[in-house]
Amino acid sequence: MTAGDTVPKPYEAQEPQDARPSAAADDGYVPSARRVERERFKRTRTRRATAVAAVSTLVTGVVLFLVVVNSPGWPRTRETFFSAHYAREALPQILDGLWLNFRLLVVCGAAVLVLGMLIAVARTLRGPVFFPLRALATAYTDFFRGLPLIICLLMVVFGVPALRLQGVTTDPVLLGGTALVLTYSAYVAEVFRAGIESVHPSQRAAARSLGLGSGQTLRFVVLPQAVRRVVPPLLNDLVSLQKDTGLVSIAGAVDAVYAAQIAASKSFNYTPYVVAGLIFVALTVPMTRFTDSVTARMDRRRAQGGIV
Repeated sequence: MTAGDTVPKPYEAQEPQDARPSAAADDGYVPSARRVERERFKRTRTRRATAVAAVSTLVTGVVLFLVVVNSPGWPRTRETFFSAHYAREALPQILDGLWLNFRLLVVCGAAVLVLGMLIAVARTLRGPVFFPLRALATAYTDFFRGLPLIICLLMVVFGVPALRLQGVTTDPVLLGGTALVLTYSAYVAEVFRAGIESVHPSQRAAARSLGLGSGQTLRFVVLPQAVRRVVPPLLNDLVSLQKDTGLVSIAGAVDAVYAAQIAASKSFNYTPYVVAGLIFVALTVPMTRFTDSVTARMDRRRAQGGIV
């Protein structure tokens, strides 16, 4: 190499062409007039739709408010159901009872998921040897899906203690939670079963061709796909379970609903019921919106091919 030759830079020291500032700044792209006009039209249409929705909502709300407050019985209804004085008195007791509803939601929700999964797996087992297990699982889901929850609660809460069995609890909280688990496990089992059956048979065949057994195929291939597909309906069942935990009050458990009943019986004012209902709504709405967001996200991923 002579003295006049240029020494090349090492490969690491060479600046990539794409990383130079002038590459992004001088790309030369200029949106066409048609595209600019299209985007402007979309923004205008979005603003117009938002304004129309806001105005229509406001008008509807004002009309409903005027109809209610101008009704002949509104003064008496406001005093009976919307008294700020009785709401402040009942709120601490209702919040104390709400802690029981929350514990029931956590414990019963976990038990429902486990029992529902076991029933769904039992219903999807193949082979004639598993027919008795499939029949029992089918009978369980048919019975508890058809039985009203309130009747199931009454049968468990008052029927089990009447048997006077040795070692069986008479705690209304445990008995009420058992009734919730029995009923909701039937619904969740059907959700899981639908997810399992939605997995294409080729997935099982591919797993078996790789040497996996039936149990391994179910555990490592089928169930992960099935659970991902049924997350939105499972969340909907969880929202329903959260509301129905208030039904344990018929057994005498002091939850938010029963605390509201005690407060209302003292003053013959129904404002505590309204307060308890609004608290349940405040807890349910965030879970509902979360369920909607999960559903929308999974739909977008499925549309893009991100979910098998």
